[in-house]
Amino acid sequence: MSDQFPVTRAYDSRANAGLLSDDPAQRAVLPVLDRVALSVSDPPPAAARQGWLGRLFGGAESPAANGPRGLYLWGGVGRGKSMLMDLVIEAAPIAAKRRVHFHEFMQEVQAGLNAARQAGEQDVVRPVAEGIAARTRLFCFDEMQITDIADAMIVGRLFQVLFDRGVLVVTTSNRAPEDLYKNGLNRQLFLPFIALIRDRMDVMHLDSPRDHRQHRAAGGQVWFTPADAVARASLDDIWAELADGADPRPRKLEVKGRMVELPAASGRIARAGFWDLCGRPLGPADFLEIARSFDVLLMDGIPRLGSQNYDAAKRFVTMVDTLYEARVRLIASAADEPERLYFEGEGSFEFERTASRLREMRDANWGK
Repeated sequence: MSDQFPVTRAYDSRANAGLLSDDPAQRAVLPVLDRVALSVSDPPPAAARQGWLGRLFGGAESPAANGPRGLYLWGGVGRGKSMLMDLVIEAAPIAAKRRVHFHEFMQEVQAGLNAARQAGEQDVVRPVAEGIAARTRLFCFDEMQITDIADAMIVGRLFQVLFDRGVLVVTTSNRAPEDLYKNGLNRQLFLPFIALIRDRMDVMHLDSPRDHRQHRAAGGQVWFTPADAVARASLDDIWAELADGADPRPRKLEVKGRMVELPAASGRIARAGFWDLCGRPLGPADFLEIARSFDVLLMDGIPRLGSQNYDAAKRFVTMVDTLYEARVRLIASAADEPERLYFEGEGSFEFERTASRLREMRDANWGK
């Protein structure tokens, strides 16, 4: 296949190698992804002369509006949006490109806004947006979600600058543009941003009937013991299946001003070792944020629990309770079956409830 179809070629290669399941709905998006990957190699369009804030709320068209269009890809959980975004990033023949989870990006933006305020900037959004545009030709945001009007207004202004500076934007979301910040307070102030998305991006619905994560929810094995190389390989296979070919990347979550890092994440699935989460001083708020951010958590190497690791065991209990209440699927390797994990010492009696919950979470119908 020629170089005119770099994303399609990469998709075919992964499908032929068994790294992803060939999906007609995903294939329907590939021509647009090929266009995106190739168009970033073109010279960027001329920067707009008119103030970009004015254009956001109505005004003359920017020269950049005639440049290449971005992509807003939306669809249900597990349809392969993050995997397709990975293919675009890999195929784009430039160095000035970045892929970031939208939640992490907004944390970075807030830090940039605070720095601009401390520097005495009157318009704190402009230096942040201009800095991104100066470093990036292709910017990919995974899982856009808008939860308050302040974020809505910031995102709208940021995107306008990126478009005007010729940055090609690709974003994924579980929602159509018109459903972003739906029924939110002062939502009418957000409507110009929805119009901007429609004007400057191709909006495509990844309308696949297949949820590439449902195998585990339909009865696949989710608890592997002992936690040896065989179990790790099994979790590797499950990761490849659930992520449908998307590459794992670290994910940072902000909780009350602190950062909680997951070693590997893709979309709404994450993977961590037992000690990555339970060996650190994390509390209920941290585990609650993890549960809010992910639908599936893979955990490697749950050890035997007891007095020798009492604090870590307590955190594990808190984590399981939080995942249970949020209906997050836990897939894990462990030293033993849940009933035999906590074998002695203070807390072993209380762990009986945790073991019962772990048993229940293994059922095929749990969480439905």
